[in-house]
Amino acid sequence: MSEPISAVRAVPDLEIKDAQLIFSGVWVDLLEKYGRDNLKFPGEFIWLGGAPGAGKGTNTPFIAEARDITAPPIVVSSLLTTPQAMAIKNAGQMVGDREVIGLLLEELLDPQYQEGVIVDGFPRTKVQVECLKLFYHAMLELHAQQGGTVSVRPFRKPMFRIALLFVTEEVSVQRQLARGRNIREHNRQVAESQIGESQEERVTDLDPALCRKRYKAFKDANFEALQSLRKIFHFHFIDAEGGLPEVQQNILREFTYQSSLELSPDVFDLIQSIPIATQLGLHARQELVSRLEAYVLEHRAVFAAVVQLIESKIIPIVRAHAMSGHAQINSEECLLGDPLALRMVIDVLWERGFHATVDIHRVAVPERIDPETWEIHCRTKKVYQIEVRYPPSDIRRGH
Repeated sequence: MSEPISAVRAVPDLEIKDAQLIFSGVWVDLLEKYGRDNLKFPGEFIWLGGAPGAGKGTNTPFIAEARDITAPPIVVSSLLTTPQAMAIKNAGQMVGDREVIGLLLEELLDPQYQEGVIVDGFPRTKVQVECLKLFYHAMLELHAQQGGTVSVRPFRKPMFRIALLFVTEEVSVQRQLARGRNIREHNRQVAESQIGESQEERVTDLDPALCRKRYKAFKDANFEALQSLRKIFHFHFIDAEGGLPEVQQNILREFTYQSSLELSPDVFDLIQSIPIATQLGLHARQELVSRLEAYVLEHRAVFAAVVQLIESKIIPIVRAHAMSGHAQINSEECLLGDPLALRMVIDVLWERGFHATVDIHRVAVPERIDPETWEIHCRTKKVYQIEVRYPPSDIRRGH
């Protein structure tokens, strides 16, 4: 493998179509530049694609909020700012896969993406699809080399999601032309008033034939590339043709948290009998998932005991208060004396969608009286007050 890689470096203008060769070259460069222990990639990836005018820029912040991702998106086209890349793009052609993948993987090492990232515009070609698969397996190897634990967060098992915002050709063309008209009018007003900044006018947003050509390029390359990953990674097909509120509802339906997708089968088998409250549970998803995984790996017996306690003692009371959506449980269980077990109770209830808090009350219980001094001797017992809130039952009665 070393000889072909060297050949690629010696002839930078040669466009290589072998995905294994391209990825190996990029990966070797990263290892040499940063070292294996510093290849700390995000834990969650959303690979976002869509036709021109599908609304990727408009809806990306909403997708990020739905997945609790705070880092800015990576727009692959914005990474390609080298003179060579700009010359290729200005000629209406695609930038070479080797350059795209190299720039992208290096950008992904930025610590701001550690918890999660949305990548807009990748993969676009069959070679990039294959490189994406190789990247996933390379990350799995990094995870395995750390012993498969979650204690080293930057090397936890990666989650890849493919998201496709889909619109028909007619909608795409209409939106591209509308964007072109709006930008041209904006620039006219800026020129007249000398207030504000002008925006880039794309030639492709002004010509219906070029708009259709862009859509066809998307269908022939990006769409097919993303579709080919449907059987490998979590795939989200989002209808983006309606108004913004409708599209955002479609996004919410696609990205609603599903335990069976994010948790390992081992963890899911233990907690799947705990009912889910659908309106809560998305806050700090990445931290919560990591803690649950750690409980099973490092404290399995305690975790199983906590789950049993929740099922047998807490959930029956919660069910009895379903009308109000508010239950208070007082418990003197010895298990809750372990701070770790107490945290597990809260995390499991949060994972199932409940808002749970625990207060510890210390109660003085008289045990005996000193006959000489009449002093009352007490023992202190701990009462754990668990408060659980969740959406109440919505019963509509006829009039």
